[in-house]
Amino acid sequence: MLAVLSPGQGAQKPGFLTPWLGLDGAESRLRWWSAMAGVDLVHLGTQADAEEIKDTAKTQPLLIAAALLAADHLPIADVSVVAGHSVGELGAAALAGVLSPEAAITLAGLRGREMAAACALEPTGMAAVLGGDEAEVLAALDKHGLHPANRNGAGQIVAAGLRERLEKFAAEPPARTRVITLQVAGAFHTPYMAPAEQALTAVAGGIIPAHPARLLLSNADGAAVTEGSELLSRLVRQVTAPVRWDLCMRTLADLGVTAVIELPPAGTLAGLIKRELKGDHLPEIVTLNTPDDLPAARDLIARHGAHPSHEPTLHFRVVVAGGAGNFQPAPDLEEGAPIKAGQLIGQIVTRQGSADVTALQAGHLIEWLAHHDDPVAPGQPLARIGELS
Repeated sequence: MLAVLSPGQGAQKPGFLTPWLGLDGAESRLRWWSAMAGVDLVHLGTQADAEEIKDTAKTQPLLIAAALLAADHLPIADVSVVAGHSVGELGAAALAGVLSPEAAITLAGLRGREMAAACALEPTGMAAVLGGDEAEVLAALDKHGLHPANRNGAGQIVAAGLRERLEKFAAEPPARTRVITLQVAGAFHTPYMAPAEQALTAVAGGIIPAHPARLLLSNADGAAVTEGSELLSRLVRQVTAPVRWDLCMRTLADLGVTAVIELPPAGTLAGLIKRELKGDHLPEIVTLNTPDDLPAARDLIARHGAHPSHEPTLHFRVVVAGGAGNFQPAPDLEEGAPIKAGQLIGQIVTRQGSADVTALQAGHLIEWLAHHDDPVAPGQPLARIGELS
């Protein structure tokens, strides 16, 4: 199983889009997307310096444009899982078919502008907290009135809040930690971004999302989201909610993902995965930074993705757990069996009772993603159901 990941703010580098403009149609597409984002993506990706592309209003649409531009040159139909970090989740939503590329770029432009405006309202910032005991770090953040904006796994939590509180926290860090001030405009993924969330809510109401065509993991809790409207709501709430990349990586391991491609500008998420997923859980990774990396990425998809054939295409949706408990599949329901819409396929059993799990569509049971008596969390994938077309 192969996953494609879209990085978030902080991954950008000056000139990183320059080699991509040599591909047919790349510059024209970027200029079309620039009109939607309200910024010059060609200039930002090729000539702008580090200071200019650090501007939140410019960085966010630039990152989504880069991810989608590179993904255009990959056989995404053969990819099983997509996910993105922070604003990168907009890129993942487009790769999953929930949003059109144009909608993703437009939302990224609006998101960046509104978050930049929210940053100007109060003197806030962020700092990476490396190492230490997670519970102790979280308790120290709470003591100082700070928020755990990103929980990135691999011993990294990003603190966010008022700058004066961050300075006091850095002066009294938890045991065995290192605190690094981040060069960002403000406290992203905290209540300080409420004005930006309100602006996104007003615009998102006019978007009609589609259902994901592949597994799409949410920053909110690492769960696979199967409804387009739910994913759109999560994208809006994400502006003020913590990014749980640690849970996304846990889901990658639980799903048995064997290979990962990180879209440009690549390296940050690959580094977190290498530090977090050890041994048998460590997937093969390709960091896609220039067109020269495309052959390696395509080879990875050929070896770990869905294999193309002349047979009819199998489209699927994923059934997920509605709550926590232990999963018990329906007796004698085997992979390959026909499924009716509304058919009972299993139950989530807890001490308080059991909850039925039913199929939302007719088709065939392609694959069990959870098995008898497996402990499951809300939103965890249980089964893949599809129909031939």
